[in-house]
Amino acid sequence: MVLESYLQELTDLTRPLAFSRLAQLSALGADEVALLRSIWPQIDLGRRRQIIRQLLDLAEDNVDMNFDAVFIAGLEDEDAEVRYAAVQGLWEYEGRDLITPLIALLEGDPEPAVRAQAALALGAFALRAEFQQLSAADGERVDLALRGVVENPEETVEVRARALESAGARSLGWVRRSIEEAYGSRHRQMRLSAVHAMGRHCDPRWLPILFRELESDDAEMRYEAANACASMGGEAAVPELITLLEDEDVEVQEAAVAALGEIGGEDAKTALEELSEHPEERLREAAVAALEEMEFNEEPLGFGPAHR
Repeated sequence: MVLESYLQELTDLTRPLAFSRLAQLSALGADEVALLRSIWPQIDLGRRRQIIRQLLDLAEDNVDMNFDAVFIAGLEDEDAEVRYAAVQGLWEYEGRDLITPLIALLEGDPEPAVRAQAALALGAFALRAEFQQLSAADGERVDLALRGVVENPEETVEVRARALESAGARSLGWVRRSIEEAYGSRHRQMRLSAVHAMGRHCDPRWLPILFRELESDDAEMRYEAANACASMGGEAAVPELITLLEDEDVEVQEAAVAALGEIGGEDAKTALEELSEHPEERLREAAVAALEEMEFNEEPLGFGPAHR
């Protein structure tokens, strides 16, 4: 079997790792997946890390390549760096079979960074549950796992914060309470994640807080608030966002530009058109991209103006 020969080659450190040949690991069949899982632990740790990192790059640059089988195998790797990257690689994976291993990592992985990454990955399933694209049983499993972490005082702040961000998509009473509690926390990361969760929660009750945080002394808070306003989609945020186009922080500026493109409306369009002639190339390009996003949202699939 060609794949078996290649996998055995990967276990041989005297053979250089050729980036171009990693494409052989794309779109594996059932028998090939079993073979991969049996040989994967035999590959040197340093090489496994290298393979996972390069597959992430390959998958990002080549949408027709599918390395899910390798990433799923990596979830059980003994190395935290491999597990972390494997979760990253499965960011767009929609199979419900991923829920169980992600919950297992969230609740039991010894490395906080891996638990945090698993919490973020569960956010996609929380969003699908909110739109009833998951079974009630699967949605409840995701909710319980995220809630258990958010409300666990023994868990690290980073992991609790990421779990809250993911849970923000759910219109549930405990989520609203958790966002309120986190926003009042003494931990900066919890407050930042609370604002992030407000955007995913899409409840107008958060708008006064978001408007206030757009003027925060903390650039990262202004950034999160701008992104949250984009998710909320309310044109009431447009004047506040326009003021951020001159923000001293580059990332805040870009978040405001993107938010205006998401929200749309005449005032946002005028501001972006003016910015598209800015002497700074970075801002010009961001404004043009936002205007294109606005046009796409207004005329989905080219069938005429959208009905909001």
